[in-house]
Amino acid sequence: MANEKMLPAQEAAKIYHTNYVRNSRAIGVLWGVFTLCFGIITVVVFIQPYWIGDSVNTPQAGYFGLFHYCIGNPITSELVSVLMGMGCMIYPDGWDAPEVKRMCGERTDKYTLGNCTVRWAYILGIICILDAGLLSLLAFTLGNRQDNLLPEDFEVETGKESE
Repeated sequence: MANEKMLPAQEAAKIYHTNYVRNSRAIGVLWGVFTLCFGIITVVVFIQPYWIGDSVNTPQAGYFGLFHYCIGNPITSELVSVLMGMGCMIYPDGWDAPEVKRMCGERTDKYTLGNCTVRWAYILGIICILDAGLLSLLAFTLGNRQDNLLPEDFEVETGKESE
């Protein structure tokens, strides 16, 4: 082990810089994929009426969801994640409404569905919260990385000295 040859500092710096650039590009691609998934999931969650719905024991068939649209704002993904989380936590507070009780039975109360079940759009909303949180972390990571070219003083030495 004592006879192992070590790389010159410039060559090692170039190798580390190449790995750094490749990894930062991979994080950028990952951020793009998660952003696309977030957009698709958000559209599906807000369009579909399947947040809660009937089950085998409900007195009436039906579904509930959100039937409105939101106008976009240039807000940060951290705020989107927090607000989507609050929306999914507050949404069950309305389960004691007369319409929900009529469909799901009298045992329905706030945060208790009675005979109804939580459907896939509500679960997708929860996945959307996790995706938005992950996107904000990836955006923070990408924002702190600098993808500059390797400075010229780190070029690999050829062993020849210029005269």
